[in-house]
Amino acid sequence: MSPSSREPIDAQVLVIGAGPAGLAVAGSLAHRGVRAEIVERGEALGTSWRNHYERLHLHTVKQYSALPHFPFPKHYPRYVSRSQFVEYLEAYARAFGLRPRFGEEVEAITRDGARWLTRCASGLSFLTGCVVLATGANRFPNRPTLPGEEDYGGRLLHSASYRDAQPFAGQRVLVVGMGNTGAEIALDLVQHGARAALSVRSPVNIVPRDVLGRPTQLTAIALSYLPDSVADRISTTVRRLAVPDLRPYGIEVPAMSPLRQLREHGRTPVIDVGTVASIRKGEIDVRPGIAAMTRDGVRFADGREEAFDAVILATGYRADVARLFPQAQVPVRDKGLPAEIAGTGPFAGVYFVGYDLRQTGGLLRSIGKQALQVAESVVERVATAPA
Repeated sequence: MSPSSREPIDAQVLVIGAGPAGLAVAGSLAHRGVRAEIVERGEALGTSWRNHYERLHLHTVKQYSALPHFPFPKHYPRYVSRSQFVEYLEAYARAFGLRPRFGEEVEAITRDGARWLTRCASGLSFLTGCVVLATGANRFPNRPTLPGEEDYGGRLLHSASYRDAQPFAGQRVLVVGMGNTGAEIALDLVQHGARAALSVRSPVNIVPRDVLGRPTQLTAIALSYLPDSVADRISTTVRRLAVPDLRPYGIEVPAMSPLRQLREHGRTPVIDVGTVASIRKGEIDVRPGIAAMTRDGVRFADGREEAFDAVILATGYRADVARLFPQAQVPVRDKGLPAEIAGTGPFAGVYFVGYDLRQTGGLLRSIGKQALQVAESVVERVATAPA
């Protein structure tokens, strides 16, 4: 039988993605006695986490970052490392008996009567009453084309390909974009013998990871229970008191508070773990946006030209979920992220977990809440589905 002629696998639920979001949903379902099929395009669970840069640690405390029904080990530090988080995901899958099918890239999800037909590139397909899409907001690198990049003679890469600073020791490196990834990569570079600069083209909200020993995440969660106007004022005050004025170094501050920017635009502030201090010490230079690349480096928006051995594009990612649904248009908000957790109308029975970047307290906390909500809804649908 050829791959294209395989009979679909009949199941109650299909979870697409074996990262934190997919595992959280599958684990929550298993906790309720429902076994889900799981497919993952990578060759191991937590593929994105396995490929992140080495120095990465969670910016959120472990008690608010664990997946449902399974806390982190007590000996883990407050801020869990990348490798520890991967180990935790493996332990989570073992605890709930989750066995993803690896190397399965989903190509299309379509209606088949009252059910959903999900087709993979391998020829494998599933016919299910529910589909949970949990492929992540950071699925594909957002790689802009820079003017003149074809003439640049150095190394040009997206931050998704950055692992550690060793290959850049002794080199002059420009990091484009000051989000959390760009800020940490620049810090990693200077701490390991490279000379780094950050290209920052717009104002940046920055907050310390901890203020007087208290995690900023906990303060943000507490503020989320206050009226927005009050929380925004306090958030702005904390930012002003905790982060020095960086305008002399080339970094402007938005008029919008960190909490409002997160709430309205899904933009997480830069959680500072040392980049600000390195900028003030002159270890990390700040440059404006890029006008064009040159043979040896970059011409900036202010007309200055500077040579760089490498340019790292910390320009974010995209989810690109709409392409999986050829029959109907997925309701999305800015950045192409699904606008709802539980699909309605033509998307009834489809769930989207791990795409809401606007929730206070971090994405993992949001994933945990969404997984429980979705598991409850799926169990109800399974219980009432025709035999």
